[in-house]
Amino acid sequence: MHKIPSQGVNGVPRGHEPCSSGSVKVSSESMYCQDQFGNLPQIRGNRWFRRMAVRVATLPVICFFLMLIFLLKPTAASPSSPQQPAFTDTLSRRAPNDSTPLLECLQVSPPVLSPDSCQQTLMVHTFGYSYGIPFVAQYSPPKCNFNRVTINFTVSSAGRQFDRLGHAWFNDTEIFRTSTAEPTRTGIIWTYTKDMSNFLSLFKEPQKLIFDLGNLVDDTYTGSWNTTLTANFFTAEDVGPADIILPVSAGKSTSDQPSQFVIPDVKATSALTLPQNTKKAVFSIAACGQATEEFWWANVLSSDTATFSNETTLYGYSPFRELQLHIDNTLAGVAWPFPVIFTGGIVPGFWRPVVGIDAFDLREDEIDITAFLPLLSDGKEHIFEIRIVGIDNVGNGTAQLSSTIGSNWPVSGKVFVWLDTEGSVTKGSAPTISAPEPALEVSSSVSKGDNGSVKALDYSVKASRKFSLSSTIKTSEGSKTVSWSQDLTFWLNGQLSNGGNDQSTSQSTTGKDTSTSDAYSKSYDYPLWVISSYNVLPDTNFTIDAKMGRGKYVTQVGSLAFPNAAETFDYSVPGSYKPSFTGTQINNWQNGTAHYLGAPALKKSFGSGSTEQLYSLKGISGPAASGTDLYRRHIVAVNDSVTYDQVVVGDSMQVSQGGFAPAAFGEKQTFAGVGIRAMLGRGPL
Repeated sequence: MHKIPSQGVNGVPRGHEPCSSGSVKVSSESMYCQDQFGNLPQIRGNRWFRRMAVRVATLPVICFFLMLIFLLKPTAASPSSPQQPAFTDTLSRRAPNDSTPLLECLQVSPPVLSPDSCQQTLMVHTFGYSYGIPFVAQYSPPKCNFNRVTINFTVSSAGRQFDRLGHAWFNDTEIFRTSTAEPTRTGIIWTYTKDMSNFLSLFKEPQKLIFDLGNLVDDTYTGSWNTTLTANFFTAEDVGPADIILPVSAGKSTSDQPSQFVIPDVKATSALTLPQNTKKAVFSIAACGQATEEFWWANVLSSDTATFSNETTLYGYSPFRELQLHIDNTLAGVAWPFPVIFTGGIVPGFWRPVVGIDAFDLREDEIDITAFLPLLSDGKEHIFEIRIVGIDNVGNGTAQLSSTIGSNWPVSGKVFVWLDTEGSVTKGSAPTISAPEPALEVSSSVSKGDNGSVKALDYSVKASRKFSLSSTIKTSEGSKTVSWSQDLTFWLNGQLSNGGNDQSTSQSTTGKDTSTSDAYSKSYDYPLWVISSYNVLPDTNFTIDAKMGRGKYVTQVGSLAFPNAAETFDYSVPGSYKPSFTGTQINNWQNGTAHYLGAPALKKSFGSGSTEQLYSLKGISGPAASGTDLYRRHIVAVNDSVTYDQVVVGDSMQVSQGGFAPAAFGEKQTFAGVGIRAMLGRGPL
């Protein structure tokens, strides 16, 4: 296994210490000191911290009862067509005498709290066999005053089912992308709360709501998704959301269909005309790999896909991906994506009940395009295009960006627009752009055994890129220089052996984005290592064993289109009680060990696993500031159970702790049966 320098020692995330005597342990790999959250700042004078701690503790109970209430209420957003299909609620498939409580799944993230507000139910719907059959309803703004919006998305399911991808749209604009946890026989439930204030201009107007969650239900895969989506509307401090939001999408809402482009099947382009009085513009990209691109981060060089002949399938274009924004065929910025792992990925036992980082809320990347406004404010159409590229190796260690990738990536984009005074026209100089091709280094080598067969494939990839653009814009506020710059690096070392059955991969993506808008800067680091091995047994059963460690470390000052976490952390508190922060520092780390047994003949599978996660959110006053602790959580899950959970909100701490005795193999966890290739991105079936 290749070590990631930013992880620290023996896989322990930076800033934490390995456990010493007296610490609870699941395994030698998976636990760190539980007193690591000591020495918290004494901020008892801020009453809001203590009040929040109490509310955090009651969130699961509140969410459960809210769901029961909403399931009994008619939807406020009126469906434009009958709800399809009419499947029996999968929770009713539980045995009548089964009193087992629903397993509560969660994504570790800080609470998004709001004051007493008016509320609207946007959707109550069961997604059964729902491919090509999204939920469609008409949304009307509430009659209360509001300048802030949050949503609560509650889902329950029972039976066997894969993880599924979901998208929420207002007309042709994607506003939320999520995925599902894999259910148990006795049922699961989760609620995710998200701040939506950056979409305020959309919530102020009537919209067609389209929620797409494609699902399959048959005799084998029995789980439907019972969903409730509500919106909370309230007033709070103004964080200046965009005045207009323009979609870059396929424009299928008139046919009651979702509007994502699917790359590389189609070109992701839209022709947009921006208002001539635009004074600020930010582009966001929603994208994630699916099908043969779901595990893009574990791919190999295209020249090595046939290394193990017919023994195992390998996918190419390298383990590197770049999202690109082009305006009128000119590169306007890039994003190197965070490797999201869905709940069926690698080994499902990793992700229940604690799902992977961002699995319930797939975040968007942002690019400041304000420097293009002297060109975009001419009242004419301009072509916006999203491209996704990998790497083609051309021999002798040289490489170039590929012109295509595998199948597929569903993507959409948006232009967030802030307006100047009515009647003004933004002018200025054409942008100066520095966009050299990225520096790419690749290598691979094959070692062979005594009989000439391939013993191992070792490969490595390095990439770095610098990008910048600037211009002078003239608005009613005067003339100023605006700029956007990016500095990114990526490296990966990997090995495949044992006929391709065994893989170890270690990688990191780091970068810094800066903008003159709101003195914005964002530094990020995405370390990831995975060791996995599969074995096909003589009776056609197969096993997968894996270990993983992954992180998402982000320091952000200011904001572009999406508010930072400090701005959405606690809207329920009067402004006089809230500390003033200009940014946030988020450290998010997961690691775990899991096992899987697939039994295709039985159409079943079994597994076990333990996963630990450490999350911390700090409010900061500048890029180099040490920060004030706002929220921390240290959670351990073993075989469908949360066995340790420490939540720290300000200076208030709560700890719950359970037994660590794992269930007998196959007794505790069952999963939807699926092939090796669907879980690992490689394999014979």
